[in-house]
Amino acid sequence: MDFSPQRYDNMTYNRVGRGGLRLPPISLGLWHNFGAKDSLENQQAILRTAYDLGITHFDLADNYGDGAAEINFGKLLQSDFAEHRDQLIISTKSGHRFWDGPYGGGPGGGSRKHLIAGLDQSLQRLGLDYVDIYYHHTPDLETPLDETVGALADLVQQGKTLYIAISNYYGERSEEIRHLLKAAKVPCLMNQLPFNLLDRNAESSGEFSSLYNDGVGVITFSPLAQGLLTNRYLNGIPQDSRAGKPDTCLEQGQITQTLLSKIRKLNDIAQERGQSLAQMALCWNLNFKPVTSVLIGASHPDQIVANVAGLTRKTFTEEALSRIAEVIK
Repeated sequence: MDFSPQRYDNMTYNRVGRGGLRLPPISLGLWHNFGAKDSLENQQAILRTAYDLGITHFDLADNYGDGAAEINFGKLLQSDFAEHRDQLIISTKSGHRFWDGPYGGGPGGGSRKHLIAGLDQSLQRLGLDYVDIYYHHTPDLETPLDETVGALADLVQQGKTLYIAISNYYGERSEEIRHLLKAAKVPCLMNQLPFNLLDRNAESSGEFSSLYNDGVGVITFSPLAQGLLTNRYLNGIPQDSRAGKPDTCLEQGQITQTLLSKIRKLNDIAQERGQSLAQMALCWNLNFKPVTSVLIGASHPDQIVANVAGLTRKTFTEEALSRIAEVIK
């Protein structure tokens, strides 16, 4: 597969914390649209477009699409990206409940049994010998952290992952696992956290500051608040939107008139900046010191093109930041 020889020319790559790895400011997450029922042709187009624009980081988890995301990505990796493997950062995660029985995750998702078996299963689905980044997907309060850390450190020693990261960790538990990982000589690369203009807990809780002080990076997910921070809801709830469909994590009841008023005001600021609301929301995330990269999802390649184009206006004036803060307070 031929890709643009200029794909890296217009993309900057940010250092992750105080480590040596660099990631693009926008990374592609495969949480949605890479399931068994999704078009493989469309998945291929999304991945090709992302890489052709300089996006080198693809983020998965064992439970995305009930395992189908890893299977599909593995197929496309072999057909389209095999010769580019060393130019890619591929991450996956374990921890949530994923298979039957007492060892399948949830409670016990931080156990040695679950983490080692989980990565072995992921590598089989992906068709890889190793991933670049392996996350503990969510804290497990029933398993001692030294057991979790011991398993993660062993996976690095076995060559099954190059880096260890955490996801959805906050406060004392985040500090403790980072301390234990450092002591085990496999320092935590980064914490993956939800963060956007409508959900600022990762910053207001002090987690961002703690990670930054420790030299640990952050990659944020849900930067567009499940689509709320796009132009989709400026004039109501489309039937084909996430909020318009049953059995999604975004319910119509969440979309109040107060919320819509905030979104419209933010859209006005974005328009004045010469950006779409989505483009501004992504750039706003990158304005926080520990944030290395922002995870986006895509249902169509054009969305990736638009999001990457927004990076030409990453900086904000103090006036713009003040106006945004006034809207979202």
